Amino acid sequence: MDLWLGEILATDAVGETWHQQAREAALVNKLRAKAFGITPENVDEVIKRRSHLLKSILPAFSQFCQTTLQVQPQEMLQVLWDLWLPLGIKLALGRQQLGRPLIQGILGGQGTGKTTMCKVLSLILDQLGYRTLSLSLDDLYKTYSDRLLLTQQDPRLIWRGPPGTHDVDLGLNVLDQIRQSQSPVMVPRFDKSAYRGAGDRTTPEMVTGVDIVLFEGWFVGVLPIVPEAFNTAPPPILTDEDRAFARDINRRLHDYLLLWERLDSLILLYPTDYRCSLEWRKQAEQQMIAAGKLGMSNPEIEQFVNYFWRSLHPELFIKPLVKDATVVDLVIEIHPDHSFSEVYCDRINSYYSQY
Repeated sequence: MDLWLGEILATDAVGETWHQQAREAALVNKLRAKAFGITPENVDEVIKRRSHLLKSILPAFSQFCQTTLQVQPQEMLQVLWDLWLPLGIKLALGRQQLGRPLIQGILGGQGTGKTTMCKVLSLILDQLGYRTLSLSLDDLYKTYSDRLLLTQQDPRLIWRGPPGTHDVDLGLNVLDQIRQSQSPVMVPRFDKSAYRGAGDRTTPEMVTGVDIVLFEGWFVGVLPIVPEAFNTAPPPILTDEDRAFARDINRRLHDYLLLWERLDSLILLYPTDYRCSLEWRKQAEQQMIAAGKLGMSNPEIEQFVNYFWRSLHPELFIKPLVKDATVVDLVIEIHPDHSFSEVYCDRINSYYSQY
């Protein structure tokens, strides 16, 4: 944590030295400043608002760090200041400009921090007076019995997750009700532990007065690509059978386009190397085993991750979105150590300017 950031938490008032350091830090990264709409003209007001929000959110954030992340809050203050607070403020502004509930898509593979970011953003937005709903693409899975039938129809769908294993109409119904400010809304939830890990629907959650939906998933917003792209696909798409499977999954993506049309904007959590997901999954499984829980072996993990790469390979489906401002509104790059690096968007103004 930078010393100037610690000073704001230690004192009720900050001096000119701190303010100047914060001002320079906010403007030095031009890509991030542009992404969060920070300019030399408004930087003083940005720092003032963010510092007040930091102090008000700190008790809840500290508890979250200790109980959920199991780290000291000081370890996460910098990312809170540099990323989560300005992003929360940006979402609040988007909700104000829309005049109706905001549907924020969050696209990110395994280990990119989707769940953590959604929880922190919910804390921030609650402090700002907005009711937030976290909805995962996983919550839209078809029932266990329906997926059994699906596997009988296509034995290649050995795991839930790829396009085709979700109830798109269910998602459309929920998002449309929220966009139309209906209340209450019954939100589907999914229990991954049911049927020995196969998973099944569980009791829906009744929610009221939703202002912002954080709709996250490993292929939220991803679009179909041209079939010819699979002719020279990267590993593990190696055989004719692999390419046929990838093409079939690609076709199933068309069924999700209406769902993506409900998104008001899309954030991409983008690993600088997509292969990090494999190592992150191994780390997560090792931690589970160390805690006395069941976990997959390394060969099982590799088989699992390769299955998803054969379904929607990051190099084919995710990488092209990084520079496609017609699809992705904000990109957050993720390092192998889970820290974030660049934050950028390709639009001149706020990515809510279209509204």
